[in-house]
Amino acid sequence: MNPRQYFDQLNADYLAVAEPKEDLFWTTYVGTSEDHEALAEAEKAYNRFISDPERIGVLRAQIAHAKAEDADLELIAGLRGWLAFFEVNAIESAQARAMESELIQDDADVFERRKHLRLHYTTLEGERVEASTLVLSTNLTSADDETVRKTSHDALLELEKWVVENGFIAMVKRRNAFARAQGFRNFFDYKVNKEERMSPEQLFGILDEFEALTRAAQQQGWDTLAATHGEKALAGHNLKYYSRGSSAQKLDAYLPFAESLRRWVESFSRMGVDFRGASLTLDLLDRKGKYENGFMHAPRVAWNTADGWSPAVINFTSNATPDQVGSGDDGLTTLFHEGGHSAHFANVDQNAPCFSQEFPPTSMSYAETQSMFFDSLLRDADWLSRYAHNERGDAVPLALLQALIASEQPMAAYYERAILVVAKFEWAIYSLPDNELTPERLLEQARYWEKTILGLECSPRPLLAIPHLLDKDSACSYHGYLLANMAVYQTRAWFLREYGFITDNPAVGPLLAKHYWAPGNSVSHHHTLRELTGEGFSGRYLAAHCNRSVEQAWREAQQCLASAVQRPRPPADSVNASIRVVHGEEVIADNRHSDRAMFDAFSDWIRRQYH
Repeated sequence: MNPRQYFDQLNADYLAVAEPKEDLFWTTYVGTSEDHEALAEAEKAYNRFISDPERIGVLRAQIAHAKAEDADLELIAGLRGWLAFFEVNAIESAQARAMESELIQDDADVFERRKHLRLHYTTLEGERVEASTLVLSTNLTSADDETVRKTSHDALLELEKWVVENGFIAMVKRRNAFARAQGFRNFFDYKVNKEERMSPEQLFGILDEFEALTRAAQQQGWDTLAATHGEKALAGHNLKYYSRGSSAQKLDAYLPFAESLRRWVESFSRMGVDFRGASLTLDLLDRKGKYENGFMHAPRVAWNTADGWSPAVINFTSNATPDQVGSGDDGLTTLFHEGGHSAHFANVDQNAPCFSQEFPPTSMSYAETQSMFFDSLLRDADWLSRYAHNERGDAVPLALLQALIASEQPMAAYYERAILVVAKFEWAIYSLPDNELTPERLLEQARYWEKTILGLECSPRPLLAIPHLLDKDSACSYHGYLLANMAVYQTRAWFLREYGFITDNPAVGPLLAKHYWAPGNSVSHHHTLRELTGEGFSGRYLAAHCNRSVEQAWREAQQCLASAVQRPRPPADSVNASIRVVHGEEVIADNRHSDRAMFDAFSDWIRRQYH
C-alpha cells in the first residue's frame, strides 16, 4: 500500500471505530439508552485501534516512503499527525493493553451504579427532596435557608463516601498498575506526560508559582468575608452563598434561562464565530438518568476529506433547572463553555480526523482555553450591559454590577485555587502505596488538601464529589482548566490591548479560528498562543486578574462600560450551523426556518414547562 492509500485507509478505519463509540456515548450519557455494555465494547474497540503500537513503525516507514517519492507536503503532514497520535496513544506493553479493557469496564460499571444513587436535601419545612448534584450546588449559592444549604452540602459529602466505598479505590489501583506497566510512576504521571507533554514536576513548577502569587489574595478574601458575615461564612455549606448568594439572586431576573439560547447565538454571531456548516444538537435540561456535568463531543469531526470540507456533527449538554434561582446564570455559562468547545472543533481545518478529535495529542489545557475564553465574557461589564435584561427589557443596574464585583472579586483567587487543589489531591492519592488506599485515608487526604490550598475545613465542592475523578479520560487532568484559564487571560489581555474590547468584537471569531482552531493538535498550545499574542504561555495575566482589589476591578468595569457606549453594535447574523435543541428524545426547537423561530420556540417551551 503506497503512502496515499495507507493514509486514506487509516482515516476511514479511524472513523469506523470512533463514530459508533461517540454515538453510543451520547445516548448513554443523556439517558436515552441503557446499553452500557455496547458503549463499553465500542470504547474497547476504539482503544484497541488507537493503542496499537505496530502503527508507529508502519507510519514511520510510510513517511520515509512519501519523502522519497517527493509526495505533497499535506500528505506528509497528515501522516505525521497520525504518527503523533499513535505515539501518544499506543501501548507497547501487551500487559498494559489487556489492563486498559479493565479500566474501561471500571468506568462503565461505576457510571451505571452511580445512576442509581439518590441524593437529597431538606427544605425548611422538613421535606426531603431528591436532587442532582447540579441542584445541590446551586442551592449552596442561592438558597436563603441554611437548612437547605447544609443538607445540600451533606448530600455531597454523602456522595464522597459513596465514591470511596463503591469501586473508586480499586479503580485507582488498576490505573496505577496500568501506568506502571508502561514505565510511569503512577497514573497521574502517565496522564500528565501523555496529555500535556510535561512531567508532574514541571506541572507543579507552574502551579506552585501560581499558588504562591495568589495565596495572599485568597486570604484577604476570607478575611473580608469573615469580617462582613462572621466566621460562619467560611463553612463549606455557607461560603458560596455569602460570597455570591445575594448578588446572584438579584442577577437572576436579568438572566432568564428562557432567553439563554438567543443570547448565546447572538453573542457568538456578533463576535464573528462561524461553525462552518456544523450540525449541533443541544440537550440542556436536567433530568433523572442524565450525566450530571455538561460536556461536548463530536460524533463526526470536522476535517478536509479528499472530496472537500466535511463539517462537524456536535452534541453538547447542560443540566439546567429553569425554575431554580441561579439556573439562568449556570445554564448560560454552560452554553458559552460548551459552545466554545463546539466552535473550536467545528473549525479544525486539517486533512485527517486525528487533528480534530478531543483526546491526546489534543491537550486538555489547549481544548479548555477555547471554551473558557467564551465563558469568561459573562462577567464582563459590557457583556452584561448589552445582553442581560429582565422580562421588561431593563438592563442590569450599575449598582448591581458594582455589587457583583464587590462579592466576586475577593473570591477570584479562590476560584482558581479550587482547580489547583484537585491536582494536588490527585497526585497525592495516586502516589500512595496500594495498602494505604483506604476510604478513611482518601477522605483524610481530601480534607488535608482543602485546608492546605483553600484554607477551609471543607470545600463547598468536596473533592471526591467531582465527577471528573471517576472517569479515566478526565481523571488526573483537572489542572488543564487552570492552565487553560492562564491562557484565557493572556488571550483576553491581547484582545484588550489591540482592540480595547471583546464583547461584540467581530474580529474575535476569525482570529481565534485562524490561530487557535484551524491547526487542531498539529501544533502545541504554546505555539498557538505565540501565533496570536506574540508570547509563549504565561500565568501572570491570570494572577494579576486574581490579585486586583475591588476598587481596581470596578474602575476597569466603568471604563469598559464607557467604551461600550461609544461603539456601534454589529447586527446579529447566522453562526452557520444547523441547531437542534432536544430534551431527551423530544425536539424542543430548531433553526430549520430561522434562528428567530428557534429562539421563540425554545423560550415558549421553557416558559410553558417551568413557569
